[in-house]
Amino acid sequence: MPLTLFVYFLLNKYKLEKSGKLWLLLCSLFFYAWWKPIYLVLLMASMLFNYFAGQRLNYVEDPKWRKIFYIGCLMVNLSVLLYFKYANFFVDNLNYLLPKGHELIIDPIILPLAISFFTFQKFAYITDSYKGETKGYNFLDFSLFVAFFPQLIAGPIVHHKQIVPQFESHSQKLFNTDNFVRGLYQFLMGLIKKIMIADTFAILANAGYAEAHHLSFLDSWITSLSYTIQLYFDFSGYSDMAIGAALMFNIKLPLNFDSPYKSTNIQDFWRRWHITLGNFLREYIYIPLGGNRKGEFKMLKNLVITFLIGGFWHGANWTFVAWGLLHGIALVIHRLWQKTGIKMSNALGITITFLFANFAWVFFRALTISDAFEVIKSMVGIKVAHYSGSHVFTDIYLLPMMLMGVLLLFWKNPKELVAEFKPDYRHLAYMIVLGLLGLLFLNSITASDFLYFDF
Repeated sequence: MPLTLFVYFLLNKYKLEKSGKLWLLLCSLFFYAWWKPIYLVLLMASMLFNYFAGQRLNYVEDPKWRKIFYIGCLMVNLSVLLYFKYANFFVDNLNYLLPKGHELIIDPIILPLAISFFTFQKFAYITDSYKGETKGYNFLDFSLFVAFFPQLIAGPIVHHKQIVPQFESHSQKLFNTDNFVRGLYQFLMGLIKKIMIADTFAILANAGYAEAHHLSFLDSWITSLSYTIQLYFDFSGYSDMAIGAALMFNIKLPLNFDSPYKSTNIQDFWRRWHITLGNFLREYIYIPLGGNRKGEFKMLKNLVITFLIGGFWHGANWTFVAWGLLHGIALVIHRLWQKTGIKMSNALGITITFLFANFAWVFFRALTISDAFEVIKSMVGIKVAHYSGSHVFTDIYLLPMMLMGVLLLFWKNPKELVAEFKPDYRHLAYMIVLGLLGLLFLNSITASDFLYFDF
């Protein structure tokens, strides 16, 4: 990244702006190819198809052919996603219905990194092209919008209207010390959230879910809370690193997390958790389904459908469908509760919302529906009698550690800390400490991949 930054701003300094953008695009493609070079072909083919299809859509005048072309473009994108992400899932489920000896055989398909995220971006671009809103985009800016390395792998899910104008802006091409330092500060905070906090709690979560059928009451709560903490710090840590890295290039990515576990209700939770995903679900699924324009019952139905799709988007497993259904039902209950006019204190609202999110994450993390129910049964005390007080976790330091993790969830988030940032010695000391801790933990045995690489 230092080399990428240096050459990018050097080219811009000498007014070679197109060369600067081309350099940044090539570095981003190299970054993606480092994982598995063959899938770079898929990414580039997708960029070429969608750019030219979108530009063509802007100018098709016949309404009938315009709609046919639009639906065709969506189906091409959807078919690629369905094949790579869901083919094995559909075949496995079909085999349950087929007679023994007649099962279909399909080789395991490796999921291309980031396919869920850049497919969402292409859906939005094609839809807005259908509305005539992407005229004048050039291929270089569009490609950089898709492939820009900080957000390519796991978001935030950026919208072309947010990013393309920034790459076209002349005022953002020169090195900005304030943006660089603030970006580095947020990047380091995200790194520490991932490798110190998320990866530490991942040890507990992984150990617990590996023994899902043998958890005591206490074990099940340690397991579920560990994953709740791990997932937040892992994904929000990635988002902070992405936002920070982009800001070093003077590119402002949208906020993706805003202290979601401080939410007072489930609707508030989805305004704070994976904000860019929530925006896309609303704009491109919920509103096209009819939103709240067709009466109360259809509005509630649209909420459930939207979150079922959102759940399935996360992965090819019934556990994700169950997780999406739970959140859809929770939003319906919240909507009906609002109609009663009964007020709830913020403290009670935060507690209920956090506990619900924690229970729902069990389905998100468990490998099977059966495993999820085993953990849930232990959490509500149904299975305590079967274990004679045995525990998967026996270390005495676990409870203080869990308490520390929960407290961290309610601490100031990076958005608030960056807003308070001042170029003084105190913040310099913070950044040095964060950098040293990052170097210390980066290659530790607890280090693991980002969770959202799986999606």
